[in-house]
Amino acid sequence: MNKKSFINQKNIAYFMIAPIVAIFLVFMVYPILRSLYLSFFELVSGSYEFVGLKNYTALFKDEIFFKSLFNTCIFLIVQVPVMIGGALLIAVAIEQKFIKGKAFFRTSIFLPSVTALVAYALVFKVLLNGDHGLINYVIQFFGGKGINWFYEEWPARFAIIISITWRWLGYNMIILLAGIQAIPNELMEAAEIDGATFWKKLIYITVPMVKQIILFCTITSTIGTLQLFDEPFILTEGGPNYATITMGQYLYNNGFRYLKFGYASAIGYVMTVIIALLSVFQFKATKEKD
Repeated sequence: MNKKSFINQKNIAYFMIAPIVAIFLVFMVYPILRSLYLSFFELVSGSYEFVGLKNYTALFKDEIFFKSLFNTCIFLIVQVPVMIGGALLIAVAIEQKFIKGKAFFRTSIFLPSVTALVAYALVFKVLLNGDHGLINYVIQFFGGKGINWFYEEWPARFAIIISITWRWLGYNMIILLAGIQAIPNELMEAAEIDGATFWKKLIYITVPMVKQIILFCTITSTIGTLQLFDEPFILTEGGPNYATITMGQYLYNNGFRYLKFGYASAIGYVMTVIIALLSVFQFKATKEKD
């Protein structure tokens, strides 16, 4: 191959990837840079005026923003560990030798994650209805008192947590299942010969062997929770009294309801910093010692 033909092939390669690069620059890089630019401006009388760090300083004095941050942290602290722990236990249980119809269980548990967001949120809105919802009917059948899921602060938060967990449990279960299936059978058989119980095998073999996959699921779930929007928007609209509003929903409200694009951009970049810091912390906390 001579030098001229090599250069021509190189140019053809650049030409082939040019559309993808252009799409990436227009729809990814430009919006990121544009939103950073807008975060230093404020829309006044139809035109943008430079306000410096005003949007960021106002953000840290905004009670609703801190309420949205608190709500998001509640969802993160409660829902993510429950979901990852539940997904791990279900994945381990499905792989037990005595379980029949494994394909059926895998499919059934995974199906919620491919259900349309709006559709499943509306289903939960009916199930958790305070007057005639199925969940309250079951509670009352066993002698309990019906719960106003969407009209009291903590029940509304738990309604969001229940719905998110139902949707994403199967998604994380499938990822963890792939890691569990890669564990050599010899390890489990040796542990069984030594008399290890189910919980000892889980703690001393399964968890260490799939540690990096658990970290991956935790980080992706953390990012997803910090960006949470659909469920609070459809189920509770952020209420009652901003009890379920998240940072993602507050960003949407400021940008597309109040048309405060500069303020919304500042919220977006604060969210980005929080996500980055939490991701770094999770990597450091789970880093193996040499």
